[in-house]
Amino acid sequence: MNRIAFWMVLASWTLLTSLAVAQVAPEFERFDQFAGAVETSLGKDRLPDSGLQSLRNALAEWRDEFVGARDTNAVEVEALQAQIDALGPPPAEGGTESASVAERRTVLEAALQEALAPRLRADEAHARADALIRQIDSRLRARQTGRLFDLSRTPLDPRLWSGAVAAIVDIASETRQEIAASRPGTLDNAVFWQRIVIAVLFLIAAAALVSRGERITAGLHGRVAAASAGHARLLSDYLLSFGTVLLALVGVSLLNGALISTGVLGATGRALAAGVNAMIVATVIGHWLGRQIFPKHEPEGAGLALGKEQRARARTLASLLGLLAGILILHDLVTTAAEIDDDISGVLAFPILVLTGVVMWRLGGIASAVGRRSEGVDPAFGRGSVQLLWRAVQAVALAAPAAAAIGFQGLASGILLPSVLSLGLLALLVSLHHALRSAYGLLRGLDAAEARQALVPVLASLSIALAALPVIALIWGARSTDLADAWTRFRTGVALGDSLVSPSDLLTFAIVFAVGFLVTRLVQGTLRSSVLPRTRIDAGGRNAIVSGAGYVGIAVAAVAGVSAAGIDLSSLAIVIGALGVGIGFGLQNIINNFVSGIILLIERPISEGDWVEVGGQMGIVRRISVRSTRIETFDRTDVIVPNGDLISGTVTNWTRGNLTGRVIVPVGVAYGTDSAKVEKILREIAEAQPAIAKDPAPSVIFRGFGADSMDFEIRAILDDINYGLAVRSDINHEIVRRFAEEDIEIPFAQRDVWLRNPETLTSPGTSKRRVTQPADTGAHEPGSSGDAE
Repeated sequence: MNRIAFWMVLASWTLLTSLAVAQVAPEFERFDQFAGAVETSLGKDRLPDSGLQSLRNALAEWRDEFVGARDTNAVEVEALQAQIDALGPPPAEGGTESASVAERRTVLEAALQEALAPRLRADEAHARADALIRQIDSRLRARQTGRLFDLSRTPLDPRLWSGAVAAIVDIASETRQEIAASRPGTLDNAVFWQRIVIAVLFLIAAAALVSRGERITAGLHGRVAAASAGHARLLSDYLLSFGTVLLALVGVSLLNGALISTGVLGATGRALAAGVNAMIVATVIGHWLGRQIFPKHEPEGAGLALGKEQRARARTLASLLGLLAGILILHDLVTTAAEIDDDISGVLAFPILVLTGVVMWRLGGIASAVGRRSEGVDPAFGRGSVQLLWRAVQAVALAAPAAAAIGFQGLASGILLPSVLSLGLLALLVSLHHALRSAYGLLRGLDAAEARQALVPVLASLSIALAALPVIALIWGARSTDLADAWTRFRTGVALGDSLVSPSDLLTFAIVFAVGFLVTRLVQGTLRSSVLPRTRIDAGGRNAIVSGAGYVGIAVAAVAGVSAAGIDLSSLAIVIGALGVGIGFGLQNIINNFVSGIILLIERPISEGDWVEVGGQMGIVRRISVRSTRIETFDRTDVIVPNGDLISGTVTNWTRGNLTGRVIVPVGVAYGTDSAKVEKILREIAEAQPAIAKDPAPSVIFRGFGADSMDFEIRAILDDINYGLAVRSDINHEIVRRFAEEDIEIPFAQRDVWLRNPETLTSPGTSKRRVTQPADTGAHEPGSSGDAE
């Protein structure tokens, strides 16, 4: 009974799931009708921008619905595909397979095609919707570009001036009529007074914030500045000044709420109120940014290195620039709401554009002086970059009013206002960078110079700048729908083989790889510190095992990351193979060194700590990496030797396997000395050295008769060849001492010089004279002789 109930519940759940899927399935027929209507509208090209935007929004909703429909029957498709794969590959042309297998394959393939039908239909509809959206976007962009280069009548034409004055009068009259239409006589008395009370409350709060906000922050600033210094003072200055801006913004918002809550404003009045609020906000922000970039005191944070008077003028110009930008926004809002003619709108905007250009020109002239100074520029700026930026600002300041005077009103407004807003955004990013730098220096306890060299604030500022790129795009005319589509495409990913690689896949790969990398480092640390020291493996073997574990761990982490992200690279096998061949030819030396490094780790002809000689360089092996080996010479210099040279060249390893080595100490004695006595003394000296091994015992060799001496050698085996130089030095000291005690002479090289025609040097009648003198060892090798004329 319980089993029957279980199967009934399961069947009911399956039925409900099927019904839910059927209910949410896209209505393809209705979409086809809508898409056909859109294509007809685009063909006629009569819809305004607002109509095209409405169609685009509807198509975007359909497209999102089709994206969700791609997963229809995903489980069933995966199951059927697994069953087909289990049957094995189909027989080749001319081949045969079992009749039952062939029949089963046909049934499964038919079921797979049926299960894929909704997905294929969704893909087809998605492609159609996406194509229509691209057509609409292309048309809207073409219209937007066309408006930039539409030539209207010049605002310098006096015949348009009276129309501009009339337009201002009409705006005021229309606003007055809208207010008159909302007088108490036209509204319910209780409703009117309720709106008035709300408006009065908003006005009181706005007045309090606007009038008292700056005083409040100024008082806090004084107390904080007295109690802090350095990074803390800079950071508190920034935060408190930014608090002033926030209070002003809240106050303006309350003022706008007061005007709207009265209900007495119509479309034109609301546009006028919004424009006035935007003008106030732009002025406050311009004033604040001017104080940040051109501070009153000597700049310690985001300020430019200018004189006091220059900074004061620049602050005033920055405030004026914010005010003029707000007036331009006010002009655009009001003329659009009142449907003012383009020619009249150009006349109204022309004086604002000219004033804005003048202010930008003068501000650019002051700020670009930083680029001409030999010192004093903050490290966040480059002198050339600062000068180039402000020269560009001055170029826009000239070009925009000139274009407006000719009649290109759209072009003038399209480059001047975005330039002002972009300049403000750049100033905000610069001031924010210095605030982050001060915060980092305060947290880490760094001084000003160390904080300027820190990497973390730079990376944080770079991230914020990248996040501000969409704002820059919106400022310069990009539509929000364009950004939304770009974000959608970014989230969808790019095709890589038969799969799509999305940012979430990359994030999954990065997380899995990072975890695998950390586990690998943990295993390496455990092997190095806890496991391998308890074995009998030598230091070189332990290093090889640790390095090999690191390579294997990184490879496994990479494979696990690719598998976890669901990236299918099978279809790219041929491309990857061809790419590998090309890389192999181009990077054959690097690959050779890499393989040689692996061979060094496996065969271990040299190990870290060995005393080696290679390519005329002698020293201690300090590190064997993937590509090269670092050898520290006895002069305490590092020599980087490619691993390929260690495998293919001749390497002398003085300490391979053990530290035993031989030293040879040569010595010469004068002719006539008892050779047996010399041999006995030298053997006693060698046997007395504690560093020399007793077995085998040291030996003394009488090598032969030299030009100036009888030559002997002490040959001895050392337990630790690293002390070879010290042992040689001790033996030489002992030889000098014992030979002096035994009255044994250590000869120096002599030269016989025969003079011909000595009469040229002495009195007449003097015959040839033989002169014997010590040899100049700097001019001749020992044992050589020479004649002088």
